[in-house]
Parts: sequence; structure tokens; C-alpha cells
Amino acid sequence: MFSGFEHGMAEVNGTRINYLRGGSGPALLLLHGHPQTHVIWHKVAERLASRFTVIAADLRGYGDSGKPAGLADHSNYSKRTMGQDKIDLMAQLGYPQFLLMGHDRGGRVAYRMALDHPRAVSKLVLLDIAPTLAMYEQTSMAFATAYYHWFFLIRPAPFPELLIGSHPEEYLRHTIGGRSAGLAPFTPQAYAEYLRCLSDPATIHGICEDYRASASIDLAHERHDLARGHKIQCETLVLWGAQGVVEKCFQPLQEWRHLAGKLSGKALACGHYIPEEAPDALLAEVLPFFTA
Repeated sequence: MFSGFEHGMAEVNGTRINYLRGGSGPALLLLHGHPQTHVIWHKVAERLASRFTVIAADLRGYGDSGKPAGLADHSNYSKRTMGQDKIDLMAQLGYPQFLLMGHDRGGRVAYRMALDHPRAVSKLVLLDIAPTLAMYEQTSMAFATAYYHWFFLIRPAPFPELLIGSHPEEYLRHTIGGRSAGLAPFTPQAYAEYLRCLSDPATIHGICEDYRASASIDLAHERHDLARGHKIQCETLVLWGAQGVVEKCFQPLQEWRHLAGKLSGKALACGHYIPEEAPDALLAEVLPFFTA
């Protein structure tokens, strides 16, 4: 995996960020989701690196990045703080402006970055998410059943941490294998890496804090943006899985129009884990978008 990439560790924004860098050309930052790491990009990273300088980084709380204890208000896991990690990382690497693609939780960090740092993000791709506030406010039985972890992980510490920590592999298998494609998209090497990281109690806490922030401080930030009419300024491409929960429970483009001024998007013939389920279809959409 990631042939030709170099590993790095950066001290930024009061934590450390683990990343891989490879390729040449315009800078492209890739951000993963839950409960994974930068490894989610292993099927597309090398092909992207033929056109771009690709940086695939672990989020705060995930992978081999730093995992600080959550504050009482969860602000150190807000998407604003997690986004600042990546703004600082890219600046330290010499990329004050860059292309950005995020899946799942990484998509939530990515759109907060685009809102807070419009000069840094030149184009944005969001994979299989609707805005966080819309998803919580429009919760239905179908959504709550499929995304039960949105409500389980936000319970006060250490309750969810203890339950996941008692059998992290069962949580991983149930979470990523319980979607439309089952475990088929995940190579043994990628799965082993996800399990290695999730077996660390600090990762489990970091993941919970990510969700606790999304159900509290992140919603306050998003309400503030909506009240001001503050929108993402760069071109934004939204892609989601036709077999996934976002397709079944929400109207993604309609919801993103509240936050993005230059928007396009479509469903792809896959489920939630687009970079691993449908790498060719993903590249067919993002390469023309990023190079136009």
C-alpha cells in the first residue's frame, strides 16, 4: 500500500498528526472517516499521486495521530479544532492552499475547514455525508437504527469507551461490515490496520470525543453559519453511495445548498465506504473536478 509515499509526523496545534505524502503537482489533502485511518485511501492514493502531491493524514483521535483527553465541552475535538490541525499541517509542509477531499468524519472536518479557511481550500470533495445539523435534526427511526453509533458514542465517558474496549474487533466488524457491502471492500491488510488502531483505548476515547463534539459544539458552530448565511466559497463536489443511509434518509444536494454556494454532486453505485468500495468510480468523478 502507498508505494512511493513517505511517512511523517508533525507537531501542530497542540497535538501530533500522522501523515503520508507522495506524488507531485498541486497539493491534495485526504481525510478519512470512522472508525478508520488514512489507510482508507490505499486503493486511490497512488493513482492520485500521478497528478497531485497527495497528503493522507490521520485525524486527531484516530490512527497514529495524537489523542488528547477530551475537555468538558469537547472543544478540543470540535471540527474547528480538528480542521485547524490540518490547516497547520499543510502550512508546515509548505501548502498554504490545497485541494481537499474528506470521507465520513473527515468530510465533516473538511467542510468546517472550507467554511473557516476559504483562502486555504481551493476545491472540496465530500463523500457520503449530509451536513451534521441536518442529520441530527432530521433523525428518523431508519436513520437512528442504521447510525446507532451517532447516539451511542455521545454518551458520557467512560460508558461507550468501556463497552467498545471490551471487544474492539467486534465493534469494528459490526460497524464497517454491517453496511450494504459487508466486509468485502476491506483488504486483510487494511482491516488489520483499522483493528490495530482501534485496539488502543486512547483511540476509542478520541473517537467518542469526535462524536460528542459533533452533537454539541459543532452544532452551535453550524447554526451560527446558517444564521449568518455563511457558505463554503470554493467549488464543492458531493458524492454519496446509492446503497447507503445518506441516500435513503436525506436529500444531500438540497441540504448542502444551505452551506455551499458552488455545488454539484451525484450518487455512485456503491455503499458508504466509497474509496474502498468504488475506487474507479470515485476517480472518474474527482480527477476531472480537481483538474478543471
